[in-house]
Amino acid sequence: MVFRGLNQYLFYARLHYEREKTMPFKILKKQELVPTIHLMDIAAPRIAKKAQPGQFVILRINETGERIPLTIADFDRKKGTITMIFQAVGKTTTQLSSLKAGDELLDFTGPLGNPAHIENLGTVILVGGGVGVAPVFPQARAFKESGNKVISIIGSRSANLLLWEDRMREVSDELYITTDDGTKGHHGFVTDIVKKLLENGTKVDRVVAIGPPVMMRAVAGVTRPFNVKTIVSLNSIMVDGTGMCGACRVLVGNETKFACVDGPEFDAHLVDFTLLMNRLAMYQPEEKQAFEKYKCEREGCTCLMNPPKKVD
Repeated sequence: MVFRGLNQYLFYARLHYEREKTMPFKILKKQELVPTIHLMDIAAPRIAKKAQPGQFVILRINETGERIPLTIADFDRKKGTITMIFQAVGKTTTQLSSLKAGDELLDFTGPLGNPAHIENLGTVILVGGGVGVAPVFPQARAFKESGNKVISIIGSRSANLLLWEDRMREVSDELYITTDDGTKGHHGFVTDIVKKLLENGTKVDRVVAIGPPVMMRAVAGVTRPFNVKTIVSLNSIMVDGTGMCGACRVLVGNETKFACVDGPEFDAHLVDFTLLMNRLAMYQPEEKQAFEKYKCEREGCTCLMNPPKKVD
């Protein structure tokens, strides 16, 4: 393994040490919040002690599993737990969703990335799209505790997929809900509400948007003419989470950045979203193949994806 410097070597060594000292990482709670979206509370006292809004963890289910990043949705320092919310969309997240309370994860490393910059700014709009509502929550709470007026906008495709409405209401001065199909709240997109607030003269000091890249790009497009600083969280492809693999590189202000160590939060008006989305789509064929193979193995079928074992 090649390290880029002493600091990076020491960082990696510390992560390995804390992994050894905190195993096993037991799942204390497992809940399906809405269809395909799951919540897990993980026993990880060392990580919970240091976790801040905006940071993430990287986990691995078992020795043959891939490493995936998940933004921290909540943390409890007293209980020593980290809360994750994820959507089962591919092989690893589907496999993760099949686990239950009492099961254990092999690797659970964090907190990684830079914490969100929280300060008393005045009025802050927080936008969460889909599963992005989960990582928005700790930031909304932190901005509220710092004395800001918090305006939250959360959206989903339909009312039955809406996350944490009650929790977001608790930490918000104003809460707006949007659904693509109009089954709850505003019939439309989160950007409609952002645009309406800005056009009506609401003085906004900061916008934070977390969700699908196309949503974050749209929010940036709405706020740019109003010159409102806008922050987005980029959950790009990650492998090691320490800046060594280079898989998570993104273009920000025409400079190459690594989302895992330089981010995951960046100025939305400087992010090259087209390049980001192209990179996220690079491994879709391999991801689809891995998912199909996992389904075959789980269902016990014998096909090209899961050929029968030879018997001598």
